[in-house]
Amino acid sequence: MNDNQFKYSNSVIALPLFFVWFLWFVYWLQIKFDFDFFEYGIYPRTVSGLQGVFFSSFIHSDLQHLYNNSIPLLILLAALKYFYSKQTYAVVGFGIVFSGIITWIIGRDNYHIGASSLIYVFVSFIFFKGIQTKYYRLVALSLTVVMVYGGLVWYIFPKVDEQISWEGHLAGLITGFALSLFYKTPEYKKIIKYNWEHPDFDPMEDKFMQRFDENGNFVNLPIIEPEEEFPSYYSSNLSVDYTIVENEKNESKPEP
Repeated sequence: MNDNQFKYSNSVIALPLFFVWFLWFVYWLQIKFDFDFFEYGIYPRTVSGLQGVFFSSFIHSDLQHLYNNSIPLLILLAALKYFYSKQTYAVVGFGIVFSGIITWIIGRDNYHIGASSLIYVFVSFIFFKGIQTKYYRLVALSLTVVMVYGGLVWYIFPKVDEQISWEGHLAGLITGFALSLFYKTPEYKKIIKYNWEHPDFDPMEDKFMQRFDENGNFVNLPIIEPEEEFPSYYSSNLSVDYTIVENEKNESKPEP
C-alpha cells in the first residue's frame, strides 16, 4: 500500500472536536447541577468500581484537569484518525475498556478518573505502531510524538506525583502497545517511478549507467558499424515452350 491511503476527511477534525466537546459537556453538567460523578470512577478491586471502566475517562476533577487533557486529545486523536483511520474507533473503544480494567486490577484504593489514561493509549499506539511498520512517514510521526510527549513516560512510575493516577497511565501505555501488536496495518510501499527504484534493477544493463566506468568516469560507448549487406540474385530455372500457330484464315484463303 502506498501514500494514497492517507487522505484528509472532515472526520479528522470532527471526531477530536466532538470527543473533547463531550468531555466539557459532562464537566458542565457536573458543575451546573452539582452532580457527584466521582463515584462513577474506577475503584480498584470492587464490584461497584467496575462501572468506572466505562465512565472514568469522561470524568474530571476540576477545570485544570480537563484542560490539560483536552489539548493532547485533540492532537493525538486527529493524528490517529488521519494515519490509522481504520483502527481509530477500535483503539478508542478498547483503549478505554482495557486500560480501565488494568487500572482496576493494579490501582490504589481510591477513585481513578480522567482521560489521561486514554492519552497514554494514543501515545503508545502511535509510537509503537509507527516503529513496527518501518514506513518513513509513520516512523517520523512516532519520533514527533516522542519529542512532544516523551516526558509523559515519567508519570507511569510511583512516587513521581501522589495526586495523579500513575496506575492509569501505566495501564494506558500497556494497552496501546498491546493494540499496536494486535491490529495489523498493510505493508506500506513507496510508489516506484523510475527503473532504478526496482529491487531487481541491474545497473550493468542500463544504457545510461553503461556510459560510466568502474571509477565513475564518463566514457564513450564503442561505435558498432552495421554489417554491409549484399544484394541477392536469383536464377530462373523455368523452361518456356514456344509454339507457332499458323493463322487459320490464311489456310482458308481461296486461290486467285
